[in-house]
Amino acid sequence: MSARTPSGPPGRAAARHGWIQALVTVLAGLVAMGAVAALGLWAAGATDLPDNAFPRVVTATVVTAVGGALEVSGDAGGFADTDAGLTVLPLSVTLTGALVIARGFLRPLRHRAVAGAPELAGWAARIAVLWLLALLGLAFAARQTFEVSLGEGVLNDLGDLFGVTPTVGFTTDVPLTVLFGLLWLAGVLVLALLVSRGAPLPGRLLRLQTSVRPAAYAMVALLLAYVVGGVLVGLVVAGTRGHPADTFAVLLLGLPNLAWLALTIGLGATWDGRVEGPFGLPMPHVLDEVLRGADVSTLNVGTLAEHDGRMWWLVVVAAVLLLAAGFLLASRSPDRMPAWLHAVRMAVALALTVLTIGLVGRLSAHYGLSVLGIGDLGGGLSGQLFLRPRLWGAVGLALAWGLVTGFLGASLARWAGRRTGGPSPRSR
Repeated sequence: MSARTPSGPPGRAAARHGWIQALVTVLAGLVAMGAVAALGLWAAGATDLPDNAFPRVVTATVVTAVGGALEVSGDAGGFADTDAGLTVLPLSVTLTGALVIARGFLRPLRHRAVAGAPELAGWAARIAVLWLLALLGLAFAARQTFEVSLGEGVLNDLGDLFGVTPTVGFTTDVPLTVLFGLLWLAGVLVLALLVSRGAPLPGRLLRLQTSVRPAAYAMVALLLAYVVGGVLVGLVVAGTRGHPADTFAVLLLGLPNLAWLALTIGLGATWDGRVEGPFGLPMPHVLDEVLRGADVSTLNVGTLAEHDGRMWWLVVVAAVLLLAAGFLLASRSPDRMPAWLHAVRMAVALALTVLTIGLVGRLSAHYGLSVLGIGDLGGGLSGQLFLRPRLWGAVGLALAWGLVTGFLGASLARWAGRRTGGPSPRSR
């Protein structure tokens, strides 16, 4: 009786990821992002928009969440002038899509020790092709124009006299949307491979398991911890201070924007911002107080504490969570690694994390309208808001915090290993 020979190398059957699995991954990501965006916009009152615009606004929100380029424009005829612009990333939607797609990407790769580069590239390429088609569909669907009321007074009288009906609308820059959307997907897939301990790597990259994966995992855990904390705070606010719809709109659209802003402020970073005009940010009241002034405002823990002394707790929360991240990094690293090397890797990882927050967390929006020069693009129908970090100062602070908490975290991990009588960090 002859032995039965295997049909191929071990794991080859598991390596055959099909188009159906890639399609499920892409569709699951889009459905999850669309659901979060729709619920957030519904809570914000966007269902009342005219001309059945709600689905297209949801589509535009998903487009911006993956880095797509949204172009805002206005038109008021020959007797008027308009100016509009919008740059914002709804990070709640972004994070939801990233988690779902990363999960779908890693699921067929589980229980594998090593995977070849061609295999991983082929699996990622299937997802990328379908994602490209989805981006094109979203980009062409995210288009809408709205009429803008002139209100009452001189502007309204001039509008009636000259037949001025100002409009504002949005479209997408399709090439830029495709480019940034594909870069976003590539970042999600690469980060998923770096963070997941069980995901296989090509043989030549196995060294990343000890040099990069622990730091990447610690930073993702840190960011998610801030988001979870933000959810808990938001639920308390919704249940105790009224206006729950506004709070849920913030949670479903921009929670990471606020949570990760709190992380950088807790590190001592400074942001510059301003809110003026009839619209503002869906933000905590203390932020609106600091940013709504006659000139550009400075946003840091000191200026926030002038309005609410509890803001100093942001520093305490940052210190505790960074120490926990340092401990986690050390716990997933080889026990032979010196504490100073843990500190360096923690510092580099935290600096890159804060740099990313500074790039994706900035916000800019403006709208202006004038009729025959009245209004001057800055009157009652106009407004402006922006928020941007002092980036390199924030990165420098992250390096310093990372060195200290990385060293302390490594020391704490070794002490904990000795207290339990087990091996320190990774060999257990």
